[in-house]
Amino acid sequence: MWIETLKDFIYIALELTVLFIVISFLISLLQGYIPYEKIEKKLAGKNRIVAALVSIVFAFITPFCSCSTIPVVVNMLKKKMPFGIVMIFLFASPILDPTILTIMGVVLGWKVTIIYTVVTSIFSIIIGVVLEALGFEKYVKNVVMSGYEDSNKKFNLKLAFKETMDLMKSVYPYLIIGAAIGAIIHGLVPTEWISSVFGEDHWWLIPIAAIIGIPLYIRLSSMIPISQILIMKGMALGPVMAMMISSAGASLPEVILLKSIFKKELVVTFVLSVVAMSTISGFIFYLI
Repeated sequence: MWIETLKDFIYIALELTVLFIVISFLISLLQGYIPYEKIEKKLAGKNRIVAALVSIVFAFITPFCSCSTIPVVVNMLKKKMPFGIVMIFLFASPILDPTILTIMGVVLGWKVTIIYTVVTSIFSIIIGVVLEALGFEKYVKNVVMSGYEDSNKKFNLKLAFKETMDLMKSVYPYLIIGAAIGAIIHGLVPTEWISSVFGEDHWWLIPIAAIIGIPLYIRLSSMIPISQILIMKGMALGPVMAMMISSAGASLPEVILLKSIFKKELVVTFVLSVVAMSTISGFIFYLI
């Protein structure tokens, strides 16, 4: 049994490694052709609909985890960009990583990935707009930021390779951890147990999965291989996606960092918003 588990781990890890390196390298090359200055002007523009859509695109092309999103958010606030647009980016950036979305498409299927992308994008826009309309901007602290570097770098093969290696140092370990957990679940956890306890008939698992995803801090990169195995074992797609979104969108480290730039009212609202987005998204996948 352990030998089979080890074989599963090696297979999953090799598959994810190849995908990660190739996709990360290509995306790093493309970074040099992204007009960041024009994007910032659009984000600060008066046309809020265009700015909201550009914010989603900006979140997609900046491959950050939830924690590394914070310096960018502070920089956007420092440049006096509209609060709602900044919040859209804050919600969307950690859950719309281009590398991980591509891997998600290969591993979980493009239908799931497209629906995931559309749903999370729509909810990010809605939440950002609502928070601005309700006046939550008053709960932002005055933060002085240092050490932030803009992304206006001209990428070449050498720099793209360096960026890929840097990304591997920060993200790749979580892919391997996810592969290990997925292999263990595949080899040691009975299929019948998962399908009976976490099957599609148990709709109440969706809000529970959304809530427990935050303290678990299972990064999106780790959740991909874990989700693949859980779905193969019979776990419903709804709770899997709810946990994936909440764990990536509002991890404990991110919440702690947010306390340094937001007052508690906005931090609590942020967490509750992520839980709501995760739960509703889970029900959408549940109904598919």
